[in-house]
Amino acid sequence: MSDFRLGVNVDHVATLRQSRKTRYPDPVTAAMLAELGGADQITIHLREDRRHIQERDLRVMRETVQTRLNLEMAATKDMAKIAYEFKPDMATLVPEKREELTTEGGLDVALHREALREHIRFLKDADIRVSLFIDPEVDQIRAAHKIGADAVELHTGAYCEAKSEPVRRQELSRLVDAAKTCAKIGLPVYAGHGLNLHNVAEVAAILEITEFNIGHSIVAQAVLVGMSEAVREMKNAIRLARAGRVE
Repeated sequence: MSDFRLGVNVDHVATLRQSRKTRYPDPVTAAMLAELGGADQITIHLREDRRHIQERDLRVMRETVQTRLNLEMAATKDMAKIAYEFKPDMATLVPEKREELTTEGGLDVALHREALREHIRFLKDADIRVSLFIDPEVDQIRAAHKIGADAVELHTGAYCEAKSEPVRRQELSRLVDAAKTCAKIGLPVYAGHGLNLHNVAEVAAILEITEFNIGHSIVAQAVLVGMSEAVREMKNAIRLARAGRVE
């Protein structure tokens, strides 16, 4: 059994579909192909503005995904009700602004502790495990643990987008320290945002991190080599890094 899970986010297959308002390409089909390639989880983000994933996609995937379904969602009452209805295996609460191209940072759990506690309680009533998408900061980790999160997903964007080697090393150190803090308090820790075949190795080598949610780069590679092969390539890159080997 692998010591990590790869969650494949198929949002951007839906982005391509929605750009022409067609029925294709279907993210449901992409999810099936991702699982055939070895995906351990399918991740989708049902945004409030429905810019890519639609409720139809969530409904069908809830019936067809064979591994685990992780629903990324804003921490709002409307989205919580949708999650309660469809019951994904995991709900990942993320910050969301309509004008952003993609998620720009982690939740401020420390600031919004009580509101997030209520969302977590509501979702757990439906037997949905809850992860919080946060920046790699100790105060955010401790706040997430105190309000009952089942896991946290560390935002890796600052590391992936670093413009210089000193900044990249600093951001990697933050991720290492955050992951070790999670391990010490018994909080499962995941990672995602901006990871691709060229930068995933150092993050994958942080053995405390047990799940990686990767979307854009896998979908982009799938355009060239196919979804199943793109997933296999990413899983192999992570596997090699965790074994201390990089091709």
